[in-house]
Amino acid sequence: MAISAARAGAEVVRAMYGRRLARVDKGAGDFATAADVEAERTILGVIRAARPCDGVLGEEGGQRGEAGAARQWLVDPLCGTLNYAVGSMLVAVNVALRDGAAAVADPFGEETFFTDGDGAWVRRDGVDTRLTPTSSTGLVDVNLDPPFPHAAVFRAVELLAHPEFVARFRPRVVSTTLALAWVAAGRRAAYLTDGGDLSASVHFAAGIALCRAAGCVVTGVDGAPVPGTGRGLVVAADADTHGLVMSMIRDRGAGTSGR
Repeated sequence: MAISAARAGAEVVRAMYGRRLARVDKGAGDFATAADVEAERTILGVIRAARPCDGVLGEEGGQRGEAGAARQWLVDPLCGTLNYAVGSMLVAVNVALRDGAAAVADPFGEETFFTDGDGAWVRRDGVDTRLTPTSSTGLVDVNLDPPFPHAAVFRAVELLAHPEFVARFRPRVVSTTLALAWVAAGRRAAYLTDGGDLSASVHFAAGIALCRAAGCVVTGVDGAPVPGTGRGLVVAADADTHGLVMSMIRDRGAGTSGR
């Protein structure tokens, strides 16, 4: 059902692309568009039709149904709203069952990345291909958006000036869950972002589930497990890449903690 719901939301996002859309101000420079709201309504309809008793936590509508329901869905109907609003097609639709299946749909690439909780695949033109992470691209997505709760010891932007990072990787800023899906698919070597506990976030739950099922290494910026005590997110295609990125994070942290 995660696949069906995510694809339904993606159809809405694709259909409304390019229109002059009403915006809902969320404060602190954040906003939703009419496409966010309509995509979430459509996703909710798919879930409700199949599982009317499930709880749903949506980015736009908040909690619907019991928060303590045995089955809880996490929905981000348009991840990359800022991209979408300025005409960029780098967006995703995220639907995740807590501790279960998840899907990340690319409305414009017409791909759906998904997991059943064990394996991970991408569906394109009706064909499912298993996801195989690899660090061979050398591309690392770095989320530079606030907030920065670890700023006293580490900020992601500082990693871009690390000599070894510049020598080994090439930074990218996609600003959508597609970046996580691309790590699982071998199109990115790693992804990192600062933040709190992101394992239950509507923005990250689907991407985390996808990467874990694909065999990526997933921790916080402190190296702790996610879900668990980890804060922020470091996802790497393999253990060697993860270890290298973590060594740079610790190096930058040691160099800035005395500021």
